[in-house]
Amino acid sequence: MKVVTMGVHVLDVLVRPVEAIPEGQGATLVEDIRMTAAGTAAGTALTLAKLGARVRTAGAIGTDPTGDLLLGLLEKAGIDTGLIVRRVDTSTSATVLPIRPNGDRPTLHLLGANITYGLDDVPWDAVAEATHLHLGGPELIGAEVAARILAHAKEHDVVTSVDLLAPGELGTFDQIEPLLPYVDHLLPNDDQVLGFSGEADLVAGAQKLVAAGAGLVAVTRGAEGALLVTAEGTESVPAFDVDVVDTTGCGDAFSAGFLRGISLNRTPREAAVLGCASAALVAQGLGSDHGDFDLAEADEFSMTGKVRG
Repeated sequence: MKVVTMGVHVLDVLVRPVEAIPEGQGATLVEDIRMTAAGTAAGTALTLAKLGARVRTAGAIGTDPTGDLLLGLLEKAGIDTGLIVRRVDTSTSATVLPIRPNGDRPTLHLLGANITYGLDDVPWDAVAEATHLHLGGPELIGAEVAARILAHAKEHDVVTSVDLLAPGELGTFDQIEPLLPYVDHLLPNDDQVLGFSGEADLVAGAQKLVAAGAGLVAVTRGAEGALLVTAEGTESVPAFDVDVVDTTGCGDAFSAGFLRGISLNRTPREAAVLGCASAALVAQGLGSDHGDFDLAEADEFSMTGKVRG
């Protein structure tokens, strides 16, 4: 699997546990503060690399120290960062996440350079040479730009996948409709399906996305697992029952596991099981990069782990 992950790159600063922000200039002690690479491109790249894919990642970051640290974290994980462009006049995207004791994660987010990525930055030859292109956060670069990139990939027989970034309440169908005919695998969460489709029912929303051109919609539903929707029907895949520390990066880990499974010619259900296993392994620690596992260990967990329900 030679994959290009393209789109959102973020440096996450995670603090745990945080029950409340101290008033005034007060202070409180915490158990852990970590910095990790994250985002719908970078976070997915981390788990894909663990699962044995050859990963190149493309996007825009700043020339600031935040960007230097983000590149270093990705390179340490074995990811080729040579396709990333750097902006002199724009900060690297970053997020501060005060993780609550129950795993909830409110965010303080800086958009940064991600929104500056455009057609002039796309490594067209690298996309054409890949076996897979995963585009994360197409809403930030616009539907027409995203459609151009995905169409180029399809012209070169590259398997395409897309994950969304915006919360469902900020989504509209016209933000993604032009790119759906070029998407083999759409990987949103349940809130995004409802928001972007404008439907009140999850299955109806996913079916609308399939009818608009997406080959398969794999919907993540948190503790409820995943829902696979194609023109032929629907299928549910349960989540694994684990002690959740932090859900940061779990959606990206599912995407990575699902796509790695597809690259190994597994059925969509088998790929979704690997996706759920990858997400469960990441959820047991702090940050998108949690877990020292490979494909064999993720597969072992998928066979021995306890499923919910």
